[in-house]
Amino acid sequence: MSIVSVKGLCKTYPAFRLQDVSFELEAGRITGFIGRNGAGKTTTIKSMLNLVHPDSGEIRYFGLPLAGNEAEIKKRIGYSTGTVSWYPKKKIREIAAITRSFYDTWDEHAYRKYLKLFALDEGKTPSELSEGMKVKFNLLQALSHKGELLILDEPTSGLDPFSRDELLELFTELKRDGAAIFFSTHIVSDLEKCADDILFLSAGRIRASAGREDFIRQYAETGETLEETILRMERSGADA
Repeated sequence: MSIVSVKGLCKTYPAFRLQDVSFELEAGRITGFIGRNGAGKTTTIKSMLNLVHPDSGEIRYFGLPLAGNEAEIKKRIGYSTGTVSWYPKKKIREIAAITRSFYDTWDEHAYRKYLKLFALDEGKTPSELSEGMKVKFNLLQALSHKGELLILDEPTSGLDPFSRDELLELFTELKRDGAAIFFSTHIVSDLEKCADDILFLSAGRIRASAGREDFIRQYAETGETLEETILRMERSGADA
């Protein structure tokens, strides 16, 4: 079942243009949003959350247009980005308490579960965390209110290989519980480990969108790895 529909999304900046981006996300599936740095992944995600105002396009969640239903929709989704700056000198437990007050679906059991899983100390402040632990704290906030959809901008950025594997395994667990996960990355191995669907963005345009196996069948040349396929498609797009 489609729970997100993005149609004709456009956003123009002086040096960059997001052009006619359209796709759908389904419940119980993990969609990897792949593209090089600067391809427009963050602009797309911020437009989906009304953190950036697109020039045109339609965005719907759970059958509802984002416009006019933003508060209701955002209670049902979780969002995490490595660029969030929390109060640097407030303790994690204090920030969590503030976040908890915004969600009537907050799940204290889930919060404690992920706090332990991510080995986060509630007594520490964001300024005391490594970059990788800051990513985990962002995810803790996003995962603790039973979101039906998780939108994650570069969630594995800054994580060591062991933590990255733990996170990707967690995605698979959340998928089994029916959640949809949409995560941007420029790391092809992330897709290989957990993505059901691949959305490939290059220079502000969707170049390909398919299930992972279909993506390989449609776009890979003989003997190519998924990474080699995406690199070749990126280069051909740059030459076009």
